Amino acid sequence: MKKFLIIIILISGIVNFSTAQVNYETRQAMDLFRTNKHLSGDWQSTLSAGDIQGSPYSNDEFITGAVFTTQKLQFVDVQLRYNIYNDQIEFKSTDDEVQAIATPEIIEKVVIGDLNMVYLPYSVSKKIRNGFFTVIDEGKASLFLRQEVVFVKATEPGAYKDAQPAKFEKRPDVYFIKVGTSEAKEVDSKKELLEAFPDKTAQLEKFIKQNKIKTNKQEDLIQLVHFYNSL
Repeated sequence: MKKFLIIIILISGIVNFSTAQVNYETRQAMDLFRTNKHLSGDWQSTLSAGDIQGSPYSNDEFITGAVFTTQKLQFVDVQLRYNIYNDQIEFKSTDDEVQAIATPEIIEKVVIGDLNMVYLPYSVSKKIRNGFFTVIDEGKASLFLRQEVVFVKATEPGAYKDAQPAKFEKRPDVYFIKVGTSEAKEVDSKKELLEAFPDKTAQLEKFIKQNKIKTNKQEDLIQLVHFYNSL
């Protein structure tokens, strides 16, 4: 019951979130570890990568960072890494115990080294989901990157092929654009790119053609987002 009440209290803070400048109450990494213990009951298990080739992580090593919550708490000097496959932020305590953040919906921002990550609703194939994104550019329209890793099962040897071990396979990064308070939208084609913006369609279409904007080039998408934000 206590666990349930804690989760409700934390999540309710999202409703009161304001974009105004607010000072964060700074806490140390062990406070995040203890809080997360209460929310998850124990550390959340992740897929073991013992004999699996490849990696589910954006970086296998833990990197010093910080976690900012919608409750205006800032946990500093936290050892963090992003598990792409599980879409979880993992952190390590001073005695090397690992946990995954139990309630990502209360995360406002996670800083891992030079990366800023946020937890957002996004749409794929007309379905709304939630996940972690790397911030590329922010403004009225914002550009985000989502990393993808898939798990490929081991295969038995065949007549003309050798056995293949199980592996984590990195897929190309996917770009998303978020305008205002709407969900982030995937921009894998020029049609999707135009649909991501609710207005200025004619001006954007002309800009895309004139500048030969490609949806798989980060610098092109930054250029387009800056153009939209300048209108």
